[in-house]
Amino acid sequence: MKADEKRKPTFLAAVLPIAVMAVVMGIGFGKFRYSVEVLLLIVSFITVAWARFYGTTWNQVADAVSEKIGKSFMAIFIFVFVGLIIGTWMLSGTIPMLIYYGLKLLSPSMFLVSAFIITVIVSLCTGTSFGSVGTVGLALIGVATGLGIHMPAAAGAIISGAYFGDKMSPLSDTTNLAPVAAGTTLFEHIRHMFYTTLPACAVCLLVYFIAGHSGSVVSAADSSAAVDMMNGLLQTFRFHPLLLLPLLIVLAGSAMGRPTIPVMFLASVTAGLLAIAFQGASVGSVISAGFGGFKLDMLPKIDPGAVSDSIRALLERGGMTSMMTTVLKVLCAFLFAGAMSAGGFMETILGALKTFVHSDGTLILITVIATLITGIVVGNAYIPILLCGELFRDAFEERKLDAKNLSRTLEDAGTCVIPLVPWSAGGAYMAGTLGVATAAYAPWTIFCYAGFLFAILWGFTGFGIARIGTEK
Repeated sequence: MKADEKRKPTFLAAVLPIAVMAVVMGIGFGKFRYSVEVLLLIVSFITVAWARFYGTTWNQVADAVSEKIGKSFMAIFIFVFVGLIIGTWMLSGTIPMLIYYGLKLLSPSMFLVSAFIITVIVSLCTGTSFGSVGTVGLALIGVATGLGIHMPAAAGAIISGAYFGDKMSPLSDTTNLAPVAAGTTLFEHIRHMFYTTLPACAVCLLVYFIAGHSGSVVSAADSSAAVDMMNGLLQTFRFHPLLLLPLLIVLAGSAMGRPTIPVMFLASVTAGLLAIAFQGASVGSVISAGFGGFKLDMLPKIDPGAVSDSIRALLERGGMTSMMTTVLKVLCAFLFAGAMSAGGFMETILGALKTFVHSDGTLILITVIATLITGIVVGNAYIPILLCGELFRDAFEERKLDAKNLSRTLEDAGTCVIPLVPWSAGGAYMAGTLGVATAAYAPWTIFCYAGFLFAILWGFTGFGIARIGTEK
């Protein structure tokens, strides 16, 4: 065999890089908390070397990485604008005001339920989990701090609600992508997802209600912290109803179908003008907050030393530079994904999984497993939805299953698994923005795995399964 001749890897050879990833991440990150970025690079170059053994050249890996980055570039670029929003909305007082009234109106026992419902509404309007978590989610995590709520539970409820819209909103990119990949229409896809989404929501509400009223996630000893935080926020910022304008711009722009990045930039500029008008900030402070994050010394009318450490830790965040760690994780993960793709490892794994299809239930189960594996490996939702849609479309048609069964399964597994993966774009962003490790909030992010569990259950029972010709 020539040195540059490609060979098809065996199944065991194909899964070896995933096993290496599990061991390196499990020990390096899980036990020793080493840098995820460096660990990703180590695993990636091991995978590159393994792909090279099977005849894949570095240029082929580089091309695969470039293709994946190109497809996801605008989604990655949104991170920068989320950082811009957080910094300017902190300086304007928009997020502090949301925190203040959240502390005033939300009860500790109903916080998890309320946080889930609020982020469901916002994410449904905006179609973006990142934007929902970076705005109202950030305010809710501040409220949770003041109310003494268990932070992983609070983060899980917020992320669950945020991914409802990422999955169900017609404004979401993955909601539009899944029906294209499967061969159905957008609104058929959305209607069919209610079979798995509504039960998943019911489970979320039940668990969050029980947890809130059992006292297991609420610390009664911290009740005075909410009052102290409210007083501190009132002394630090000047609140006014107009401070809600940036949030309304985001909601209205999304509802009207406007491009995400220009809407986010307009909301940031508006927040900057409000910071000058209501908080007395300078133009330089607005620019600094957008780039490097909000700092209390940007407010000219207060003494930063008089502000409590808890409020300082809550508010001093954001800025475009704060998102660079997240972007770096994504880029390192794409090197691993590119090597897996160029080496033919993903094709071998997915092809082997198809041989286990013997019924409607096993087909949906295998589709879920394949989509989960692909999402965990590549760290974003687009590739598993497109790849598994192409791979399993004929299999669904052969079994006379309507294409919207496939699109629903792709969305249930491909979209919602991403925030549970520490090295993925979603996992890195959620953990960095909310300040809670992915492994800590994952058990509480019930919506993100309840959907595909119901998809598997309905596949074996036949409930909610549409067949070709029965509804058309």
